[in-house]
Amino acid sequence: MDIKDNRTFCVILAGGRGRRLWPASRNAYPKQFMDFFGTGRTMLQTTVDRFSKILPKENIYICTCKEYLPLVKEQLPCLTDENILVEPIHRNTAPSVAWANMRILKRNPEANIIVSPSDQMVIDEERFIQSMHVGIGYVSENDVLLAIGVKPTRPEPGYGYIQLGDMSCKPDVYKVKSFTEKPERDFATMFMESGEFYWNTGIFISNARHLIRSFEGVFPIVLRNLKFENPDYTYEEEMRYVEENYPRYPNLALDYAILEQSRDVFVMKCDFGWADLGTWHSIYEAMSKVEDDNVILDSQVEMEDCRNNIICLPKGRLGVISGLEGYIVVEHDNVLFICKKGDSSSLVRKYASEVQMKYGDEFV
Repeated sequence: MDIKDNRTFCVILAGGRGRRLWPASRNAYPKQFMDFFGTGRTMLQTTVDRFSKILPKENIYICTCKEYLPLVKEQLPCLTDENILVEPIHRNTAPSVAWANMRILKRNPEANIIVSPSDQMVIDEERFIQSMHVGIGYVSENDVLLAIGVKPTRPEPGYGYIQLGDMSCKPDVYKVKSFTEKPERDFATMFMESGEFYWNTGIFISNARHLIRSFEGVFPIVLRNLKFENPDYTYEEEMRYVEENYPRYPNLALDYAILEQSRDVFVMKCDFGWADLGTWHSIYEAMSKVEDDNVILDSQVEMEDCRNNIICLPKGRLGVISGLEGYIVVEHDNVLFICKKGDSSSLVRKYASEVQMKYGDEFV
């Protein structure tokens, strides 16, 4: 089956503020719009590039919020306004995907949909494409929600964990037994050692008809009324209706709406070199290390007797560091952040919130 056809669509989530990568990721310019690795492409652009190898660009939709629309348009000039869904009010990821699902279903009732975050690393893109091919084939023949899982390589508390249930008729596809979001490190260690749990990549695949039915079991009618009242509604009529009715949606994350509320949820075991680039620690773990296990993110640094650090400095700055072990060192605009690496994601959020309260929005 050739999945690069008009039946395959992708919804990329690009509305997050990326607070766990503060101070490099800021409210006005969050991580998905940044080129952390000096490749010349931002995280969002890289994600679109990856899916463009699987499906037509006109079948790629971006979900974002009002303040980031100019950034999306600047970085993705290939996409039309109809391919960019802008939340009139922030309602987390599930309502925006439900809206995208409705728009895609109107365009093609036989559509299959891949939902993906915009801030992930994929090392082996060929295997990734193969996995998407298998996943699309599976949901084309089965009314299920298919999560993409990868085997844990460390007890990471910042990820979601999916417990494998019974195997389906297809190898590597299992019924989901349980889902745990961001467990304590002791539980994450137990999950990893059991061999029954896989990391939740945040990538989901489903056929559009089943996906809309799944959302109908979670959400109030809201957007469905548009179809009932006016089946031949235009793009302009849809936008006016959404502007008026979208605030009625609950503030609900996609993982919760999909994994915890739906019955027909399966997970496919994959291995394509995946990392969620949502925290400094996860970036450190994902990047190939230089000498002494230091990770230098597109920065000019002289280091002596330093180990297990991650360094991110602005262009035109030279860092000279001696005797440092196990730290995050990030400078961006008006903030220098230095923190023990460890489980830093909660600390970064904490410090960013405290700085905002004490010094104002210009520092976050």
